[in-house]
Amino acid sequence: MTVLPYARYCDEILVQTALLASLLDGADLAAQVPTCPDWTLRDLAVHVGGAHRWAGEIVRRRATEEISAKEVPGAEGPEGDDPAALAAWLNRGAEESVRALREAGPDAGVWAWGWERSSSFWARRMTHETLVHRADAAFATGRAFEADPEPAADTITEWLQIMSFVQSTGYVPEAAELRGPGRSLHLHATDVPGAEWLVELGEDGFTWRHAHAKATVALRGPLTELMLAFNRRQKPDEGGLEVLGDRELLDFWLERSSFG
Repeated sequence: MTVLPYARYCDEILVQTALLASLLDGADLAAQVPTCPDWTLRDLAVHVGGAHRWAGEIVRRRATEEISAKEVPGAEGPEGDDPAALAAWLNRGAEESVRALREAGPDAGVWAWGWERSSSFWARRMTHETLVHRADAAFATGRAFEADPEPAADTITEWLQIMSFVQSTGYVPEAAELRGPGRSLHLHATDVPGAEWLVELGEDGFTWRHAHAKATVALRGPLTELMLAFNRRQKPDEGGLEVLGDRELLDFWLERSSFG
C-alpha cells in the first residue's frame, strides 16, 4: 500500500486532532496514560499540540536547520486545567500547522530529522504522530479507538521506514540489533486487502516490502489492532490478533523498535 496524497495528510492532521480533542471533553487531565506511563492526559495533549506548532514553524520559516521548541510561540500549552481550553488550543495548533503546510506545498525544502527534508515529510509525520497519540488518549479515557484503513496502514509503513533510518544512522542503539540472517516477520491485516508487510533480517540489518510470504513469525488480524501492536500500544495477542510461529522473534523486534 502506498503513501497518501499530500492533501490527504493535511486533511488527516485536522481530522485526527479533532478526534483527539474530543476525547478531552469531561476527562480528567491528570489521568495517567497507560501506553505512555510517564505522561498524564494533559502531557499527551500538550506534546501533540507542541509538535504541531514546531513542525508548522519549521515549514513556515522554510527552516534549513533545526528550530528549538523554545522558539515556537505557544508550544507549552494553555495555562490551567480546563479540558475545553486545552482542546481548543490543540485544534488551533493543528490548523496553524496545516495552513503552513498547504501554503508551502509538498515539495518545499525544509529541515527534518528523517530521510526526506521536505514539507511532505512533516505532513506525513504529523498525521501519524496524531493518529497514534489519539489511540493513547483513547486508552487513557476508556474510549473506543478505530482508525481509517489508509492512514492506519501507512502508519505501519512509515514506522518501518523510521526504524530502517535510525538503524542506518546508529541513532538508536537497540535498532542495530535488528539483524540476523534467516529470520523474518510477516504482518497481515485480515480485513484490508493488500495490507501486508514482510520484514527480513539480514547480516547488515533488515529490509521490508509488501508481500504475502511464509515467515519465521506472523502477526495477523484486524488492521487497527495490527497497527496498535506494531506501534507497541497493545500486546500482540490482544484485540483479536494471532501470533503464528516464533513469538520470541516478534518480542525481540518489538523490544528494540523504539524511537524518541
